[in-house]
Amino acid sequence: MKIRIGIAGYGNLGRGVESAIGQNEDMELVGVFTRRKPEDVQLINQTVPVHPLDEIERFKDEIDVLILCGGSKNDLPEQGPALSAIFNTVDSFDTHAKIPAYYEAVDASAKPNGNTAIISVGWDPGLFSINRLFGEAVLPEGATYTFWGKGLSQGHSDAVRRVEGVKGGVQYTLPASEAIERVRSGSLPELTTREKHTRECYVVLDEGADAEKVKQEIVTMPDYFADYDTTVHFISEEELKRDHSAMPHGGFVIRSGKTGEGNSQVMEYALTLDSNPEFTSSVLVAYARAAYRLNQNGESGAKTVFDIAPGLLSPKSPADLRKELL
Repeated sequence: MKIRIGIAGYGNLGRGVESAIGQNEDMELVGVFTRRKPEDVQLINQTVPVHPLDEIERFKDEIDVLILCGGSKNDLPEQGPALSAIFNTVDSFDTHAKIPAYYEAVDASAKPNGNTAIISVGWDPGLFSINRLFGEAVLPEGATYTFWGKGLSQGHSDAVRRVEGVKGGVQYTLPASEAIERVRSGSLPELTTREKHTRECYVVLDEGADAEKVKQEIVTMPDYFADYDTTVHFISEEELKRDHSAMPHGGFVIRSGKTGEGNSQVMEYALTLDSNPEFTSSVLVAYARAAYRLNQNGESGAKTVFDIAPGLLSPKSPADLRKELL
């Protein structure tokens, strides 16, 4: 019997989840739930029904795991606790500083109702979190470094587009190659924010806008660009659409430490992604399998990637995993 998956929210992430489910033979998508008019939502598989989100409770017995594809700023803080009271859930809540409070809210909702809710699933938080843990556990004397990019940052791109005189634009975060090589050398450098990453903006100006004024407003913007070396490129609308419509991302987690008589040891985990939302969606789908299995075993409440045994993510049996991958 296949694991019955529901999707709450159908933007880039929801569409990626639908695509990922199609690559997992032990799962089936039974419904998509949206705040938009259902008839306005075009799925990849148009035989899958689309329902209003506010009617989701009546599907309680038809969904094994609900994957929440809303945003971390406004959607998940409300939807996570509300929907984990009804369903087993998986989400990608990624506001790092607020994860402990979000965990408590979801746990208080899921546990009394016997549901399993895996929060903050993706690649950071998520897979990068696990690799930071591995590094600290294996090399207790050392330092952990996380680099992001080259990647399109949605939040920073939005900040660029809010600048007066900007018609369109995107922003990429780039890891500084010199800083990465210093870390890989095992020298345990202390790096400033400016030394670790640079930022690159591609901007389409409104007609008559002052390019220098726009550039200065971007590079001096507090919380976004002021602490980084930022380059601003002015391009045409055609170039923006042609060259910058994809959503690549990636990065590195590096743990550098010493063992024994001062031997240098470096652990590294890297991702290079053509599509950030599609990769994040694929991680969510793997953890949906774990949520289903944990719930079948009677485990309830909120969980994070730290609580999930890797074998639970795989469709293969424990015996096959021991034979093929160990």
